[in-house]
Amino acid sequence: MKISFTKPGLPETGVLVVIGFEGGDLSESAAAIDKQVDGALSRAAKITKFKGKLGEVVSVLAPGGTKLERVLLIGAGKPKALDLLGAEKLGGTIYRVLGGQQPRTVSIAFDAVEEADARVWEHAAHIAYGALLRSYRFDKYRTKEEDDKKPSIRALKIMTPSGGRARNAFEELEKIAEGIFLTRDLVSEPANVLYPDSFADICRELVELGVEVNVLGEAEMVKLGMNALLGVGQGSRRESRLVTMRWNGLQNGGRKAKSVQLALVGKGVTFDTGGICIKPGPGMEDMKWDMGGAGAVTGAMKALAGRKANVNVVGVIGLVENMPDGNAQRPGDVVTSMDGQTIEVINTDAEGRLVLADALTYTQQEFEPKTIINLATLTGAILVSLGQERAGVFANDDDLAEKLRKAGDETGEKVWPFPMDSAYDELINSQIADMKNVGGRFGGSITAAKFLQRFVKDTAWAHIDIAGMAWSTKDRPTVPRGGTGYGVRLLDKLVAKYFEG
Repeated sequence: MKISFTKPGLPETGVLVVIGFEGGDLSESAAAIDKQVDGALSRAAKITKFKGKLGEVVSVLAPGGTKLERVLLIGAGKPKALDLLGAEKLGGTIYRVLGGQQPRTVSIAFDAVEEADARVWEHAAHIAYGALLRSYRFDKYRTKEEDDKKPSIRALKIMTPSGGRARNAFEELEKIAEGIFLTRDLVSEPANVLYPDSFADICRELVELGVEVNVLGEAEMVKLGMNALLGVGQGSRRESRLVTMRWNGLQNGGRKAKSVQLALVGKGVTFDTGGICIKPGPGMEDMKWDMGGAGAVTGAMKALAGRKANVNVVGVIGLVENMPDGNAQRPGDVVTSMDGQTIEVINTDAEGRLVLADALTYTQQEFEPKTIINLATLTGAILVSLGQERAGVFANDDDLAEKLRKAGDETGEKVWPFPMDSAYDELINSQIADMKNVGGRFGGSITAAKFLQRFVKDTAWAHIDIAGMAWSTKDRPTVPRGGTGYGVRLLDKLVAKYFEG
């Protein structure tokens, strides 16, 4: 789909979309079209009891004397309340409504909303962004889908004042969308296609954007003492990998800085059977997306490099497959992590924290970042707490947690902070080792976070549990059902607001 920005006017062909507001007011363009069709637009709105609420839609016949297919009136809610997320919802709703109706060209007339905080070109760019995000489809394995069931929008035109500024703003958003789409692709791939080695190959493609990529194999990790990570993957025939992706963006601004301001660390369990503590069969197919944290880190690195973010950041992902063969890790085994701490493995299905333990240690020793954020589909307990509306944040730094909350609110990828009291830490003490990898039924998400904290030294750190957010079973305005790409926008916004020089 080609997206462009043009001056206001009446398009010659395709579908024209105009805006109405809550309370019944039409935008300037919508009012002009209404005059051309002798009030047909306002009559249709009255008959259908159009309220103008955000995302509400009315379709009417195109005006006579034109080659337009039809006119779509869409609600934008209250003018004062139309923020950038609302604009994205508009764009996503327009694509959802029209995508299956086979139009080739869609033109959206968007006028300045005087009461809103955002400027017209910002609104326009985010309408296009929302439509682009909603256009995503993972259909590479569909061989018999009929053409009339595929979205057919070839061109989306935003007709708006300040089109040039809108185009410039959209170009950066488009780079973020590319990162989101990469994450969605990774999360959606089946485990026979995406496994540690093939995942690492995809990471290597980021070299084209200027990212430095390094891949550690099992022999190298053995020398480093990464027994916690390697223990998870020892039951699989597929070797584990640790991938680092470094973006030295500060050099692009004429300043050469070797220090890493931010490290992003992701759990990459490409398939999780639970190991010897095997999961129930029903629903196990969903465990292909247990690498959602690594997917989000990889997508964020693509977004940051794509838009040439003025920051030095490294992404580190531990890639393993958790399988139950005769060599698999057993409940009761004790492993020694890279930093020398011993771990009693009580439950082999609490494997992500073992992967992250060594990944966090390696990140600190190799890069000495000032701040670390790790993402993981870590616990089912987080879904019990927050459902599929927010990710959980666990931090040793209140300021970092607050920055994540603000970035989440601005992008719609919301988070919620959890307590990290020392009492929870006591629940993972082991009788025979330094710690055990589970702390019992209660507070499972918190005890998992406390486990990770034991591998973080004197560094600002936050853990984001995205188990409820990496995959969606329902469509949302800008997120089709399936892999969500959650985390890319959150991390990109965090970097843009607080880390870029």
